Amino acid sequence: MLQIARRRLSDNSLAETGEAAASDTISNYLRIVRRQFPTILAIVAACVTVGALYLFTAASRYTATASLVIDTRKVQLFQQPSLLGDVSVDSSTVETQVEILKSENISLAVIRDLHLIDDLEFVNPGGGVVGAVFGAVARLFADGGAASEFELTRKALAVFDRSRTIKRIGLTYVMEIGFTSTDPEKAARIANAIADAYVVDQLEAKYQATRRASVWLQDRIKELRTQASAAQRAVVDFKTANNIVDAGGRLMNEQQLAEVNSQLIMAHAATAEAKARLDRLNDIFKQDIPDANVADALKNETIVKLRAQYVDMASKESIWASKYGSDHLAAVNLRKQMAEIKKNINDELRRIQESYKSEYDIALTREESIKSSLANVVSESQLTNQAQIQLRELESNAQSYQAMYDNFLQRYMESVQQQSFPITEARLISLASRPLMRSSPKSIIVLGASLFAGLALAFGAAFAREFLDQVFRTTDQIESILQTNCLAILPKITIGEGSRRSWFASEEASKAASRKSDPQSDLLRYVLNHPISRFSEAIRTVKVAVDLNSVVRENKVIAITSTLPNEGKSTVSTNFAQLIAHSGARVILLDADLRNPSLSRAMAPAATVGLIDVVAGRKKLDEVLITDAGAGLAFLPAGATSKLIHTNDLLASDAMVELVASLRKIYDYVVLDLPPMAPVVDVRVTAPIVDSYVFVVEWGKTKMDVVRHNLANAPEVHDRLLGVVLNKADTALLARYESYHGKYYYQKYYARYGYTE
Repeated sequence: MLQIARRRLSDNSLAETGEAAASDTISNYLRIVRRQFPTILAIVAACVTVGALYLFTAASRYTATASLVIDTRKVQLFQQPSLLGDVSVDSSTVETQVEILKSENISLAVIRDLHLIDDLEFVNPGGGVVGAVFGAVARLFADGGAASEFELTRKALAVFDRSRTIKRIGLTYVMEIGFTSTDPEKAARIANAIADAYVVDQLEAKYQATRRASVWLQDRIKELRTQASAAQRAVVDFKTANNIVDAGGRLMNEQQLAEVNSQLIMAHAATAEAKARLDRLNDIFKQDIPDANVADALKNETIVKLRAQYVDMASKESIWASKYGSDHLAAVNLRKQMAEIKKNINDELRRIQESYKSEYDIALTREESIKSSLANVVSESQLTNQAQIQLRELESNAQSYQAMYDNFLQRYMESVQQQSFPITEARLISLASRPLMRSSPKSIIVLGASLFAGLALAFGAAFAREFLDQVFRTTDQIESILQTNCLAILPKITIGEGSRRSWFASEEASKAASRKSDPQSDLLRYVLNHPISRFSEAIRTVKVAVDLNSVVRENKVIAITSTLPNEGKSTVSTNFAQLIAHSGARVILLDADLRNPSLSRAMAPAATVGLIDVVAGRKKLDEVLITDAGAGLAFLPAGATSKLIHTNDLLASDAMVELVASLRKIYDYVVLDLPPMAPVVDVRVTAPIVDSYVFVVEWGKTKMDVVRHNLANAPEVHDRLLGVVLNKADTALLARYESYHGKYYYQKYYARYGYTE
């Protein structure tokens, strides 16, 4: 249970840490915005002002729109199909038409039709004040000669393309044509002209295509006519060469073959009939007397009569023989007459037999002749059939050429008609009218864009300034980067004109300094002249830090230094020493900046001896020491240092150590004004004699990396560092970094003392 509780506590702690980090991040961003608020406000105001100036100076522009549609239900005049074929209208086709509308051909057609090269808006566009300025600059660098028509056209085309907009409306077949101009009437006129030019271009394109097709068809028709004639001539020549003749839609040999075959069939039937008659007649010869059926079949009147006589006589003979006997003369005569009649019948039959035999021979001969003719016709037909294969090929070629000729001739006639009646798929569905409101510049959009751009630029500049501002401005920066305390933030003070005097100097020197009106003297006595001020209060904060540190270890010798010159270390050290001395403590201030004793020149310009002489043993301390009776501060100037080279050896000498040790016994506080650390190494050699260092950093000017580098290379100083004093802070600007250090945070409190800063 305990482990679970700890785990939950740990999870809660992590969650709280994450929330705190997020809150800190937001707070950091808000602080950045607060610090850079004037910059942000200035940039936003500048951008909005530029936007407003643009609105006031830019020329008003108007946009007129017309609409075209690609009609998929186009009307075909005379119900004739297009010579070039109908192209299906799809998305790609519409996009292609959009690009055609944007083409230079359409634009140049409108420019020519409306004479836009004579319009100043197209050949010399102003565009407001900015455009006028750019136009004037461009004219300065121009060659000065008159522009040619080609140059004017190209310039007008560039302006035309910028002002024209073509777009497809959604997934429809409708295209919207827009044109923007300073004149609303002109915008509508040009938009409609673009639509008309597009329709005319489509008609012209179809006309030209049809005309080119017609010319090509005409040439092709001539060629096909020649080819068809040659093919038909080849068929005729081949028939003549191969003796192929048409008769009633059939070949002559085919008709002959049919006729001969029919004749052969008839001849064969006639032969068979003649042979049958002959065979029948031969059977009759086997009878004594042909019966009546045979006689009737022969249809011979002689035989019929003779047979009738024979029958009659036979009847009589039978009667006579039965009546008078067979030997009766009458019977015998009758039998003789019957025999004679029989002989006559046989003679007649033989005649008929010879006739039938002759007919049979003739029929047989005719059949053989027809068979021979049929064989000849069949032989000729076989040869004709072989030639007919090639003939069919020739006829097929002739028919193909003739069909092609007829088809091309028909298409040519259609193309001639389509040249007279061209049709386009596009039609205008909405004319452009005069716009009532300007399309640009839009006040809301321009102001919104300028505001947005200003905010973006302002925040970008603010964060860039913040992250590029590698100087110390807050106590947090001191504590996080240098890992030490920020003892105080001293405001930047300005000394007005007034009575000034030189400290620790003779009366004549004091009067001379007063006549010169040097403000440096008042600056060094600021805590005395302005005891109730933020500057004095900040110096007291440093003193409190020194006193609190004295509880832990001895803290009598206080050295004040900086990274670079002119950061105000001498001002801080002097005011610090005077503040302590004014409170009643025994304080001595040493000008230990032997390379540049600016403090000695300001506080005791007439002094010719000082610290150098004491350490060198040429003078005693009492002989060079200067005391301010009013403040109770003892001051040891640097002395003559013009020819001194090895100042670091002097500060690290035993004599210097002994001097500081003796001062510890005499005074409560020993304040050393040391040189800056970056130019010289004198500060590092003073570590054995100094209890605590106070590091002065100029607010908003000294670079972080310079301070960090110098302290990192001087660990003996960093180990004894009491803290950092930010000097010359702009209190009005400081309020945006740390509100509790701002000017107005203390203003009400100090106002009761009649102090304003």
